[in-house]
Amino acid sequence: MQTLLQAAAQAPMLVSASIPSPNWSGFDIPLPWGSLRIHAYALCILAGIVVGLWLTSVRWAKRGAPEGSVWDIVIWAIPFGIIGGRLYHVVSSPDAYFGPGFDGTGDLSLIPQIQRGGLGIWGAVVLGAIGAWIGCRRSGVKLSAFVDAAAPGLLLAQAIGRWGNYFNQELFGGPTTLPWGLQIDANNPNFPAGMPADTLFHPTFLYESLWNLAGVLILLALDRRFNFRRSRLFWLYALYYTLGRVWIEAMRIDDAEQINILGITTRLNVWTSIFVFLTALVAFLLLGRKGRPEPDTVYLAGREPDVAVTGPHAGAVTEVRDPDTVVSDSDSRGNLPDNHSGSRHASDPTEEAAAAPAGPKPGTDATAAGHSGSTATGPASEAGAGK
Repeated sequence: MQTLLQAAAQAPMLVSASIPSPNWSGFDIPLPWGSLRIHAYALCILAGIVVGLWLTSVRWAKRGAPEGSVWDIVIWAIPFGIIGGRLYHVVSSPDAYFGPGFDGTGDLSLIPQIQRGGLGIWGAVVLGAIGAWIGCRRSGVKLSAFVDAAAPGLLLAQAIGRWGNYFNQELFGGPTTLPWGLQIDANNPNFPAGMPADTLFHPTFLYESLWNLAGVLILLALDRRFNFRRSRLFWLYALYYTLGRVWIEAMRIDDAEQINILGITTRLNVWTSIFVFLTALVAFLLLGRKGRPEPDTVYLAGREPDVAVTGPHAGAVTEVRDPDTVVSDSDSRGNLPDNHSGSRHASDPTEEAAAAPAGPKPGTDATAAGHSGSTATGPASEAGAGK
């Protein structure tokens, strides 16, 4: 009896120390024909994209990439990534859309409703990479260089976007008595049937968010130390993320597609994380054997700027004219008739000039010597002046 009283006394304490369920999930914008619902889940995803893009753009600029190219790339990568993430979620959690066992009792109209939650990271990465490749080709830069610059920003975006699961009260772990247990409204459709209303759950969204934030710092520190190239930092991101995703995913109790491999049945996302981890490990090691690229540039072959300019005009592309077409002042003046020789030009070689003793002559010879010096240096100074 005393044990029961102690447990009852501790229960309110545990609940008070827990993470409360959110009492806000978005807001409505009134419109003449009704209202537009802005979901907290969508705001978290958007905030993650904005902050991740900021970090990516800073790192991309430091790599010497063309100004504005990051936006030319992400305008392809983001839509592709959202579509890929949604498709992966539908495949990995098909019951709501196709019914249990694909019996046709699901609701296909839910598939495009991403505001309800459900974006699979691996579908987002795969299709997002295809979109980024299109943008990189159009911008004349290497995809491998861009994904290295984007890897920490991608992990930062995931850390922020995970909070959308909190506001949707979804994708939580099993029951727990830990003081940071997560409260879920008992009337929420995601609340497990048959469990007491005051049950606390592992906040897997928080675990993954903290894991990702730590990963951002680790990736930035390692890249600063080793200056990774050839997409090695991206594969390091995949290694780190999947290492955490395996144990976090195994804690979740939401419905998911179960896959049996070698007699082991577990969630599709767990198997996917294991497969990506092994792939990333092999890619990271193989790329490390190739050494650093020479030359180390973000540009595709044949798409480099014509001339690298330093100083106040850095970043500008200077047009270099063909030296054969450059005509100096002395050449132009040399084409004028010589007052002393009629039609003969001052620049034409003569036997008298060859036989003349060394040293300047008074009058026209001194002037001719000056013109000869200008002719020798004219093309070089003309090509570099004012550019």
